Amino acid sequence: MSKYNRISPGQRIFLPFGMKLFISYLILIIVPISIFGYMANTILVNLYGKQMNTNLAGTLAQICDNINYKLEDTQRLSDSLYFDESFPLEIMRYEEGWVSYQTTTKLLIPKFRQTVDSTNRKVWMSVYLKNETLPEIYNNDDSMSDALAKGKHWELFHLARIKDKAWYKNFPKEDYGKTVVWQQVEDDSKYGRISLLRRLVDTRNPTKLETIGFVRISVYLSEIFQSVDINKIGSGSMLLVLDDNDQIMYGSGDHVPDRQSNYNLMDVSRFTVLGEQLPKLNWRMTALVPDTIIQHETRKVNILTLVICLASFVVIILVALGVSRFFSKRVSKVVSVLSMFQQGDFHKRVHYRGNDEFSMIAASLNKLGEHTEHLIEEVYMTNLKKKEAELETLQAQINPHFLYNTLSSISRLAKFGQVDKQHQMVMNLAKFYRLTLNEGQTIIPIHKELEQTQAYIDIQKVKYGERMDVEFNIDPSIVNFVTVKLILQPFLENAMQHAWRGDRIYIRISGRLDKEQDSILFEIMDDGNGMSKEMLHQVTTSMNNNPGIAKGTGRGRGYGIRNVNERIKLYFGKDYGVQLFSRPGIGTVVSIRIPLQRAKHASSAPLDTSWTG
Repeated sequence: MSKYNRISPGQRIFLPFGMKLFISYLILIIVPISIFGYMANTILVNLYGKQMNTNLAGTLAQICDNINYKLEDTQRLSDSLYFDESFPLEIMRYEEGWVSYQTTTKLLIPKFRQTVDSTNRKVWMSVYLKNETLPEIYNNDDSMSDALAKGKHWELFHLARIKDKAWYKNFPKEDYGKTVVWQQVEDDSKYGRISLLRRLVDTRNPTKLETIGFVRISVYLSEIFQSVDINKIGSGSMLLVLDDNDQIMYGSGDHVPDRQSNYNLMDVSRFTVLGEQLPKLNWRMTALVPDTIIQHETRKVNILTLVICLASFVVIILVALGVSRFFSKRVSKVVSVLSMFQQGDFHKRVHYRGNDEFSMIAASLNKLGEHTEHLIEEVYMTNLKKKEAELETLQAQINPHFLYNTLSSISRLAKFGQVDKQHQMVMNLAKFYRLTLNEGQTIIPIHKELEQTQAYIDIQKVKYGERMDVEFNIDPSIVNFVTVKLILQPFLENAMQHAWRGDRIYIRISGRLDKEQDSILFEIMDDGNGMSKEMLHQVTTSMNNNPGIAKGTGRGRGYGIRNVNERIKLYFGKDYGVQLFSRPGIGTVVSIRIPLQRAKHASSAPLDTSWTG
């Protein structure tokens, strides 16, 4: 056992320099990592909660958009009767006999058949006409059976049959083109149906719209709410459609209460509740997500954070062992040489590679040992006996405690310097970790955006087939510039959901250089039904994120437009963004302007001829 490992009575336990460095390193590193891990876990959990709510809200908005589309599709059936200017002229002829027969067979029957055949869903259309010279046409079915169960069909009655009905008497005052009511009347509730109710008016006198008939189109709730699918939310959740009295009209999930049950009697304390309005029905859709799902995902985040922290601890311990061992070896060599010097053996030398403080110490010790050894040899060789007293004096002057004090000072400097270096390394690691959390390509080349757009179009092609015609006209010179990702697809999706006029749609996507404004201009044009001035104003207001004005306009159109517009302005500035132009019956044009920016280190993309039209 070496001398510095022996412990004398009353002497403190000897702790090697490497162990001191290792322990101090762990203390200074574990505390910041623990704090960082706690903060990172808290941030991740909060971010997950916000992201989950955002995703659920987006899913509910998509479901509502689908429902509104089906409601609008049903309303379009009534539009074919309501806005037909020749229809009132024919049915207001109060002549019996041949005129009545001609009107019925040549006009009414083909018109009604064409109306119900223009949809692929089950509908039951009942038309009530004021002109009683026209014959009634209906099926003599059992009144206790579901008339809609046999598929698409229509019936013609006289208006007198319903004029005493409460739902007809309470029908709101006519506002031309706008008065449409969705309501469960007669036996709709019994068979799970809902009806679109609408007057037919004579427009020849605009100041006094005379009622000439009434239309009732009944559809199944299950078809209207087909997109209300719990699989889009998660296992154990519930999707409920509630009327204005909080009665459950439709639901999806394993534990959904019976229809017509009161939602207020349900225990929702174990759920996260999100809602979305269905303005056309004056109903709302509510999603109930079990807290266990959120807790399960939060537990995953906690486990991930713990694993990362433990992995960091393991790496740090291994690095600390390596570093402390590296320096302890160097210090041990110095201590070993000093111990030999203290015992009078000056033959041993220390050799270090590099140019640092340890190399300077080694050089000084080697020179000291060499000089001391030469001196001793010289004294002993010239006059060993004569110089014995001087040698003893000289040896007494070589005080090893001086060397120990010097080494202690240098060791402290080395120790503090190394701790700062390792602390910086941990800060860099923390910075890298933060960068990793925010990693993701937000800016992409235009040809990548076009490829994403083409992929979306290919998916829609499967769905719509030849009913959809999309044309690209892209200037080849712009494909290697960059853009914010996903700026074209949302507008294509908007057109797919809202722009249909009939059963076909044509969309043209163009992209060109605007040399006057030193920018790139994309245009997405469709020949759909367009938007009224009021709707265009509402969508533009929503795009500019003015919630006070845009309230109640719905999220199907304004939400996606605002998302693209805000992302473009966020990355490229307020001079760029989205503009809308639309006219009813003509179509809509979306203009998207972005600056000319090339990708760093980007190679030229091969030109896809399908993009150039």
